[in-house]
Amino acid sequence: MLQQIFEILGTIAFSLSGAFVGMDKKMDILGIATMSVMTATGGGVIRDLLIGITPPTAFRNPLFAMISLVTALLVFLPYVNRKINLDNILWVAADSVGLGAFTMTGASMGTAFDNIFLEIFLGVVTGVGGGVIRDVCTGEISMIFVKGFYASPSIIGAFVYSVLSRQYPDFALFMGFAAVFSLRLLAARFNWRLPRAK
Repeated sequence: MLQQIFEILGTIAFSLSGAFVGMDKKMDILGIATMSVMTATGGGVIRDLLIGITPPTAFRNPLFAMISLVTALLVFLPYVNRKINLDNILWVAADSVGLGAFTMTGASMGTAFDNIFLEIFLGVVTGVGGGVIRDVCTGEISMIFVKGFYASPSIIGAFVYSVLSRQYPDFALFMGFAAVFSLRLLAARFNWRLPRAK
């Protein structure tokens, strides 16, 4: 049940994130809806294919695509879209919530394999996968390569979840999410970056 809540929360948040990017790129309603759905479902599709869930959940359960489409339509409303830009705290917050929620859903699905490395990997893929697809489709270098401390919160949060989940699974979800969310916000606020090549 808790995992489903995180999935819905992540879907709404990443739908907003994708729709905001579509608005920033001056896309029409179809483009915005496409960005919204791809950002919200892309990471989960990659994750499901990696662990042999076919067709992926996003295609078998239309709920998540419908949430994304409704979110895109709401963002397209004139009152809302006038207030949107990619420097807005609302976009950063939505992206942070989506990253944290989807990192947790991916990592929790990995527990079935009893392999910490796989849990972390699935958490990160689920967390950043949709954003990578979004960035590729908009012709941008993905945030995980240029915003040095973007994937890092996902890795740290997935690790926190994996360590705690053996004894405290629900608590691990909250703590892992809190780690991702807070680190992502702090990185955006203070412009944290990993070392770069000169």
